[in-house]
Amino acid sequence: MGKSKNPRRVAENEAFAVSRMLRTSPQKLNLVAGLIRNLPVEKALTQLQFSKKRISDDVLKTLQSAIANAENNHGLDVDELIVAEAYVGKNLTMKRGRPRARGRYGKILKPYAQLTILVRQPAEEQA
Repeated sequence: MGKSKNPRRVAENEAFAVSRMLRTSPQKLNLVAGLIRNLPVEKALTQLQFSKKRISDDVLKTLQSAIANAENNHGLDVDELIVAEAYVGKNLTMKRGRPRARGRYGKILKPYAQLTILVRQPAEEQA
């Protein structure tokens, strides 16, 4: 009596990857995620490799993971994949502080974010 198989969370022609606890603010991460939305996978990889943003390396790893999931787990063709969605969410925020003048306390917030990348193989049009 094993557990029943979980249903797929995405369609048959899709695969995704999630990165959690990325040490940047969601706002900055969303700027990099916006660079790759709705692009073919090879153009998105090139865009991230030559980006000057620090977090683009982590986004690149997540995109490569989504591509590997599509190829190995779902049997999709890598050459036809596009980045269908790349969305960003909040994660925890570390609260730190620093003593300031006259007995006050300067609040320092260190936010974390999470990134989800969904790649899709477009449906072939039937004539």
